Parts: sequence; structure tokens; C-alpha cells
Amino acid sequence: MPLNRRIEDWKGRRVWLVGASTGIGAALAALLLERGARVALSSRSRDALDALAAGQANALVLPADVTDAGALAAAHAQILAAWGGVDLALFNAGTHSPVRAWELDLARAKTLIDTNLTGVLNGLAAALPDMLAQKSGAVAVVASVAGYSGLPTSLIYGATKAALINLAETLYLDLAPKGLGVHLICPGFVETPLTAKNQFAMPALIPAAEAAREIVAGLERGEFEIHFPKRFTRVVKFLRLLPYRWYFWLVHKGTGL
Repeated sequence: MPLNRRIEDWKGRRVWLVGASTGIGAALAALLLERGARVALSSRSRDALDALAAGQANALVLPADVTDAGALAAAHAQILAAWGGVDLALFNAGTHSPVRAWELDLARAKTLIDTNLTGVLNGLAAALPDMLAQKSGAVAVVASVAGYSGLPTSLIYGATKAALINLAETLYLDLAPKGLGVHLICPGFVETPLTAKNQFAMPALIPAAEAAREIVAGLERGEFEIHFPKRFTRVVKFLRLLPYRWYFWLVHKGTGL
């Protein structure tokens, strides 16, 4: 049995997609709208959201910066006014900046933490009270395989994603008994403006449209953890089970870093 309710039909389903303007978020927006969902699109870039929503009667454009809790609360209030509730809140907003230990900069670290981790907490604070009151709905958190174990260049990014994995696990323990669903999404390398910053060969790199299909399929199956592409994520999952001596050696050897 799946850990969450299966989604049999997207028609009319009310989705709040936070981080919708580029990459995986934009691909998800297009796919969900194609499936018939009503999608509220949030990100900092109104122009990008307007372009995604053009000609889509089921799209609602709600620009908001995830680091601004008040802006997310206001966006959620607009969804309630328009549609009466949210069936799925999907928190995809995030940023990435390669950091090695000798390059640690507190301002850059704070930007990563505020966007990747605090931004999700701001969204949850806006969405959860109404879901708990209506006793239905689900939240989905986009983390990363970088959160499974420490990796070179991911000093702060990986830490935020590890925190999101722990957050989603704890959310499930708390919310499943109350009838709410929780999904943890852990992509591998996906072609986005963020991964374009990487200066190394990215194994099993997939396009954003493929990532969107994997996420939607996992949501439909009611999976708790949606990780992909399996040919890569299963290897990373195996590595984290090894003793640290072997893990560190294999990571250094495999990455050359």
C-alpha cells in the first residue's frame, strides 16, 4: 500500500506550486495544467509566471518571494478566496551555489538557507492550518539527492537539502495520522539554470520535462519518497550505507574533488 492517497485524476485539483518560474517548476506547471489541474503559480518573477499562465484558464499568477513569510501568506489567502482551498502545496523554490569549505561566505550561506529551508517553512506555515482544518490535502517538498550524504561543492546546499529530508519525514509522522499527505521529492541532476553553475560532469543528467513526469507519476502513485533517475539515485542511496572510510574514498575517486 502507498504511504499517501493515490491521485486518480488531476482535473479540478487545486495545486499551489511555489517555485514555478523556471526549471523543474516551470515543467511541472505545464504538465499539471495539461492534466487539468488548477495551478496557482508563485515565484519572484511575475513575467515568467505570466508567460506560463498565458492562455491557461486554470492558472492563477501569485508572485511571492519565499523568504517573505507575509507574501506567501497573502498568496495563500488569494488561493482560498479564488478556489476555497488547496489540495496540494508543492514547495519547489530553491537556489544553489557551489561552495567548498575554504570558500565559506556567511552572506552566501544565509541566502541558501533562507531560500531553500526557511522558504519551505514559510510556505508550510501558510498552507498547513487550512489543510488541517479541512482534514484533507497534501504537501510536497523538493529536496535533492545532495541531501542524502555530504558531497564536494555542496557545503551549504547539501545541508539545506538534508534538513528538508528530515523535515519531510517528521511532517509525515505528524500529519499522516491527521489525514494529510506528505511527499518528499529527491531529484538527481536535472537540466536547470541552477545546475548550469556546476563545473563538473553530472551523471545521469535529465531534462526538466522528464523530472516533471517522474514527480507527477510519483504523486499519482501516492509515494512518500519520489527519487529519480533511479539509475543514479539508487547508487547514491547505496553509498550512504557504507562505512565512512569507504564512502569518502569512493566519493573522492568518483568526483575527482
